[in-house]
Amino acid sequence: METKERYENQEPKKHTEGIKALLGDPKKAILKLSTPMIIAMLVQTLYNFADALWVSFLGPDALSAVGFFFPFFFMIMSIGSGIGMGGSAAISRHIGSHKKEEADNVAGHTIVLMFILGIIFTIPFVLLSRNIFEAMGAGSIIEDATIYAQIMFAGTLLIFFVNVANSILRGEGDAKRSMYAMSFGSILNIILDPIFIYPLKMGVAGAAWASVLSMGVSALILFYWLFVKKSSYVTINLSNFKYNKLILFDILRVGVPFSLSQLLMSFSTLGLNLIVVSVAGTDGIAIYTSGWRIVMFGTLPLIGMATAVTAVTGAAYGGKDIKKIEIAYLYSVKIGLLMEVFVSLFVFIFAPQIASVFTQSEGGIRILKDLTSFLRITSLFYPLVAFGMFSSAMFQGTGKGINSLIVTLFRTIVMTVPFAYLFALVFNIGLNGAWWGLVAGNILGSITAFIWAKIYINKLFKINSVF
Repeated sequence: METKERYENQEPKKHTEGIKALLGDPKKAILKLSTPMIIAMLVQTLYNFADALWVSFLGPDALSAVGFFFPFFFMIMSIGSGIGMGGSAAISRHIGSHKKEEADNVAGHTIVLMFILGIIFTIPFVLLSRNIFEAMGAGSIIEDATIYAQIMFAGTLLIFFVNVANSILRGEGDAKRSMYAMSFGSILNIILDPIFIYPLKMGVAGAAWASVLSMGVSALILFYWLFVKKSSYVTINLSNFKYNKLILFDILRVGVPFSLSQLLMSFSTLGLNLIVVSVAGTDGIAIYTSGWRIVMFGTLPLIGMATAVTAVTGAAYGGKDIKKIEIAYLYSVKIGLLMEVFVSLFVFIFAPQIASVFTQSEGGIRILKDLTSFLRITSLFYPLVAFGMFSSAMFQGTGKGINSLIVTLFRTIVMTVPFAYLFALVFNIGLNGAWWGLVAGNILGSITAFIWAKIYINKLFKINSVF
């Protein structure tokens, strides 16, 4: 009774629909929070395709100029997402334990951390862009690569803020407004891209300005909700900000491993590229690059669901409701498995038609058969991705960032690359061997992650029963 009274006195702010979902039925919460994020992810994917398409019309030099910046963009997104994930998971845990003031403090620390890191990254990279690309051997495209990168680097704070603000909303269960902000920015970018590139004759720089302006509009919307209208459940008051190293640690213990897992996943791609090119040359890279887009699109619903798993299990962990953690986790795995079975069957059956979309150019017909094989072989591991991805999300929700990092690395690097090497080169199966290694590594890694997650939840039950 005392706890309830203290909670009510501490929290004059009315529970939002998102908070009610987080603290309610975990199955309903997973579905309610997942749907908006899946929609937002689909819209963002459409933007990525459209952006690449408009730039491609400028010619191969333009694509190369943008390509030189891509590793840095991936790095910026990984860091921004890591800060947001760390803050979001901590906010969910404090909401679950009915500690609004602590949730507010986490949000404040997340914003301040974002701002500091944004400044640290922006200034040197804007100033040194040309030197960086000279060292990378940009050659004749150095002018386009530099101007594109400088504009995008100047927008680092916007990228960070959009990621962090959306994560704060997701952390308090407000997935709908996060979806609105993400979708609006992506759609605006799709509209502005061709206008800036062609009628305004800005070329590659136009693509960068379209991206930054779109992010700026999204950032303004999010800023209005969080700081002007103050319609979010958590309250961010930076004028009374007081640094607390424990709060910072709470954010970083999930945020840093998440960022590292995103960054290190690129090593998996690099390793697979080396294996593929050794058995099939540049055609193998074309097959892998094109086919992997379908893999990412096919597993996109799981990425949206993973954000819901983190929020719901985080709130349950904060409330010391281990049963709710188990229900949310197992239910999400079940739904993810069923969804991906249908996606897998669709890709397997229509692989030739899907492959033909990516082989319309002159000479593309020569990779049609191998691309079809890639799609059919890799579709076999789609359903098992849910086991690994949601295990990682559950660990993030419960504050076990290192566990989440280990799961991701084990699934994407430790298992996948060695199996691909074994099947393709040692067993001499060739290109298809690399794809079978990809399947074997993902399946075994995901199953291992699921077993570890179940052991962890059972351990939580035992610890909770003691107290």
